[in-house]
Amino acid sequence: MTDTPSTNEGLGQRHWMTNPATVAVLDALEAEGGADCARFVGGSVRNAIVGRPVDDIDIATTLTPDRVAQALKAAGIAAIPTGIEHGTITAVSNHLPHEITTLRRDVSTDGRRATVAFTTDWAEDAQRRDFTLNSLYARRDGSIFDPTGHGVADAKAGRIVFVGEPEQRLVEDHLRNLRFFRFYAWFGKGAPDAAAAAACARLKDSIDGLAAERISKELLKLLAADDPRAAVRLMAETGVLEVVLKTQANLARFEALVEIDTEQFLDGDPVLRLAALLPDDQVAAMALATRLRLSNPDRDRIVAALAPTPVLKSWMSPREIRREVYRAGTATFRDRARLAWAAAPRTAATMQWRGLIALAEGWTRPELPLSGQEVMNAGVPKGPLVGQVMREVEDWWIDNDFIDDKLSVIEKLKAVAQGMVY
Repeated sequence: MTDTPSTNEGLGQRHWMTNPATVAVLDALEAEGGADCARFVGGSVRNAIVGRPVDDIDIATTLTPDRVAQALKAAGIAAIPTGIEHGTITAVSNHLPHEITTLRRDVSTDGRRATVAFTTDWAEDAQRRDFTLNSLYARRDGSIFDPTGHGVADAKAGRIVFVGEPEQRLVEDHLRNLRFFRFYAWFGKGAPDAAAAAACARLKDSIDGLAAERISKELLKLLAADDPRAAVRLMAETGVLEVVLKTQANLARFEALVEIDTEQFLDGDPVLRLAALLPDDQVAAMALATRLRLSNPDRDRIVAALAPTPVLKSWMSPREIRREVYRAGTATFRDRARLAWAAAPRTAATMQWRGLIALAEGWTRPELPLSGQEVMNAGVPKGPLVGQVMREVEDWWIDNDFIDDKLSVIEKLKAVAQGMVY
């Protein structure tokens, strides 16, 4: 396979290539290894081709890691050995990170980790990558090296196609099974690649051997796509979704939630979308969160959103809304309302649901105008009874729509205290 670029037509915006911080990194590498010893690779090239923003800059190079470090040091650029055993060094130039990786080939792999050998063959490096649209390299002049011969076309067409044989790529790295669905969610158009989907279905059980953090990271990235419905539906059809969730997914609620996000121009919330996929079962939600080692805030949020509570309806009165917001908190109430909205029949209640959420977000939760000392001043002895009295007064206060009358609260306190103490 010759190292001949495809046309540079279609690379799109290139300002990220000419950023002074990036130019400094490339200059440093070429001072050590000569012209064209380093090329942009992967996501930055792919995103530029399809017109997406370029956030991360990855660079592939024929230089070995020690020479990369030497080149950066000579140029006064910080070099961090973020993955030195796999040939990766992160250069930080003017606070902008650039991940630099030596061209590699796999020597052995067990599906979770690989032993690699360095190479100077760009095409050989491309053959160990996952998808054709990620196996693209761009020179400084914007010309593209497309070793598979299909990467540029697949990127533009939204085809997520494995490099070479799908099963071989999946055996090399089991995470690629989830990555296929994630890239389909973010970049896919039209029908999925049949060979890729079939291979993912056959090897779905290998996902169980991955570290929980890797699974949850991929899953949440997938669910953060603008519209991941087709990808999640495909995961369900191939059996991959059940392997990940270990439960029957609530696809209808999930798809309705994404549809609402799209129609109402709401930001896609991956954690809430994950909650939507789960059954209304806090035990199952806790089990999944624990198994996937979700962060404590994400775990608590999902469990709270799926708690058995009074069913929220779009026609709730302001008083009912305030009561539920006070009990659950604004964020949890909003999550429960959005899940209830997604589960409700698709009628003309959109403005009601939006109004309900807006009212909840615009209401400032008040503090109960009563202290423990005031309870004891009313004759309640110090101890558990103080909390019991306060809870009873609080229930009365909530039922009276958070009455803003201190004297009335004190009178209620006296009545409750007298009934409990005597």
